[in-house]
Amino acid sequence: MPRYKLVIEYDGGPFCGWQRQAEDPTVQGAIEAAVTRFSGEDARLTCAGRTDAGVHAIHQVAHLDLAKDWRTDTVRDALNAHLRPQPVAILSAEIVPESFDARHSAIRRHYRYRILNRRSPAALTRAHVWHVPWPLDADRMHDAAQRLVGRHDFSAFRAAECGRTAQSARWSNSTSPASRWLCTTRSWWRPRRARSCTIRCGPWSAR
Repeated sequence: MPRYKLVIEYDGGPFCGWQRQAEDPTVQGAIEAAVTRFSGEDARLTCAGRTDAGVHAIHQVAHLDLAKDWRTDTVRDALNAHLRPQPVAILSAEIVPESFDARHSAIRRHYRYRILNRRSPAALTRAHVWHVPWPLDADRMHDAAQRLVGRHDFSAFRAAECGRTAQSARWSNSTSPASRWLCTTRSWWRPRRARSCTIRCGPWSAR
C-alpha cells in the first residue's frame, strides 16, 4: 500500500479549519471527499499541522495511504479536478516511505502574519491581511516582540502541557504598506511526552 505525500495550498476563508467535522466544511473533509471520488477509497489524511477557521496555507504537507499504486501526477491532477471549484489545490504528490509521517516527520513550521498599515482598507487582499489604519512603530513592535524570547509555558492554551522556546522575534516593514511577521516553529515528539518547540521569528522574504 503506497504512501503519498501531498503539498497543499488553500484559502481558509470558506472552511471551518483543517480538521474533518461532521457538519461543517473543512479542508481535510474536502480533500478526503475528492480522494473517494477519484479512487473509490475512504482514505484518511494526516497533516503536518492543523489550521484554524479562516487560516490559509501555501505549503501544507499531508500524507495518505492508497491501496492502488497510482502515478503521482494522476493523484495530483485527479484531486485537483475533484476539488474544483473549492479554493484548495494539490501542488504536488510523491510516493514516500511508510516511515514518513507528515505530522511527526515535520522539522519546522512557518507562520506568516500580515498587517496592512494604511488609511484605506484593502480591496484585493482584505481576506489575507489585518487592516490597521493608524500609524505603527515597527521598531517598538520589534522591541516588544523580544519578550517572546526564552522558554515559556503555553499550557493554558493547549489540552496538554507545552513548553516552547523562542530564540528571536522581529517585526519588519516591507516596501509595501504591509508589515510582516514570520514565526518559524521547529518541533519534535517524544513518546508519552508533551511536544517541545523552538520558535524563530523574523521578516519573511517576498516569494
